[in-house]
Amino acid sequence: MSRRSDKQNRPAGPPPERKDLHAAAAAHLARFAATERGLAQVLERRILRWGQRATEEGQDSASVTETVNRIRPLATDIAREMVSLGAINDQAFARSRAARLTRGGRSRRAVQMQLAAKGIAAEDATQALDQALGQDETAYETELAAALVLARKRRVGPFQKDVEAETTPEMDSRLFNVFARAGFSRAIVETVLAMDPEEAEDRILTLKANL
Repeated sequence: MSRRSDKQNRPAGPPPERKDLHAAAAAHLARFAATERGLAQVLERRILRWGQRATEEGQDSASVTETVNRIRPLATDIAREMVSLGAINDQAFARSRAARLTRGGRSRRAVQMQLAAKGIAAEDATQALDQALGQDETAYETELAAALVLARKRRVGPFQKDVEAETTPEMDSRLFNVFARAGFSRAIVETVLAMDPEEAEDRILTLKANL
């Protein structure tokens, strides 16, 4: 029997108490980086899973719902407590994640969306991005290098194998759409596609050395 089946067939047992959720939070943070909101969501799902198993076992659904609603706020409380203990730092998480995603070829816009999905407030995300990726000209250079990482992955522009191959307007349009969906501006893409291969490699190396 798989581990997934074991979890599904595990008896619901008593509802999770604060100490149970606190232990679950500590175990999660020992394995994964998390934001305050992200940890709260992990604990909320744990509570909801208990409620689902309890209901499936035949416990009174109204009573189960009442219990879930009573203990659910503990998820937010414990996540906030982990922040006060220093186990969670949303700003540090955002800076680290922004740097990692940029090294992987993500645009600033795409990074902002990822941070928002992790529960980072827009103002905090902007501050973290400025700290991790720089501002003004530095930010432009970082964005350009990130676009070059994507170009290398796609083997286009300075990383195109067959430099003599002809491209059609339709092919160019599809290529620009790829970069646009990744959050890069047309000006950045035009610069990337026209760049010398050696300069492109140097810029990627500089990006990865600085982030």
